[in-house]
Amino acid sequence: METRKLGTSTLEVSVIGLGCNNFGGRIDPAGSRRVIDAAIDKGINFFDTADIYADTESETVIGDVLGARRDKIVLATKFGKPIQGSPETKRGSRSYIVRAVDASLQRLKTGHIDLYQMHEPDAETPIEETLGALEELVQAGKIRYYGASNFSPEGLAAAQAAARKAGQTGFVTSQDEYSLVVRDIEAGLLPVIEREKLALIPFFPLASGLLTGKYRGGAKPEDSRFGAWTGLGDRYLTARNIALVEAFDAFARERGHTLLELAFGWLLSHPVVPSVIAGATKPEQIEANVAAAGWRLGAADLAAFDAIGKAIA
Repeated sequence: METRKLGTSTLEVSVIGLGCNNFGGRIDPAGSRRVIDAAIDKGINFFDTADIYADTESETVIGDVLGARRDKIVLATKFGKPIQGSPETKRGSRSYIVRAVDASLQRLKTGHIDLYQMHEPDAETPIEETLGALEELVQAGKIRYYGASNFSPEGLAAAQAAARKAGQTGFVTSQDEYSLVVRDIEAGLLPVIEREKLALIPFFPLASGLLTGKYRGGAKPEDSRFGAWTGLGDRYLTARNIALVEAFDAFARERGHTLLELAFGWLLSHPVVPSVIAGATKPEQIEANVAAAGWRLGAADLAAFDAIGKAIA
């Protein structure tokens, strides 16, 4: 599978990555193993998880399953969102980060994390303290690089400015929601990411499954995320989004492609996007995601696509 450089780092990641939030939660360890095995067999080398996924179980499952294959994987995890049962609020503080990374390393059964991401900003801790702690982890060999997630444009710019002032590397990635139907970051955050030469890692690239095409007419299958998670369908299954999906599906079919191929191809047409991480609960979904990664939209396709979005918006 094609690989791309992760921002200014030395890491090379597969253009399709594996989102690991289902492991230990929606699917049990045995099912998780089947998905992980399929991903590695298909050339996926970028795994993205977080300490809060399945209340830390996702990291545990990954650590148990990878074993000797760990060195084949660019392993990313996150810290900074509240873990169930923990009363701590200053999750960007040095003391918290030091404990959080050690706990993740233990669960993941690894000596280092390739990309350690701050899952959300911490308004109670100066960003200088957070960056200093992350730099210490790099120097200690516990992490290789660090990234941001869910920052505002102003917050991300301020963090990078603080890093430069201190002579630090700063964030190399920003993980934020971005898809065919959710493009809010284009107004403010995306220009900051591009200016700072960060890699954008889109989360919910398929709008939690809406862009797979299985929610025809607004239906919510019981085994889907929309059927399982209260409120998720209400967020994505809007009249506007359903109209967009129908138009995008027709656009893709006219060009001999699928809606899934359009969802991945459009994101990968952005130079700032090195990889699209997508979750999976079955090996067949891994195969479909990998197979859909080949379409690269040309300038004419992108112009026609934008015209559709503007007409419906």
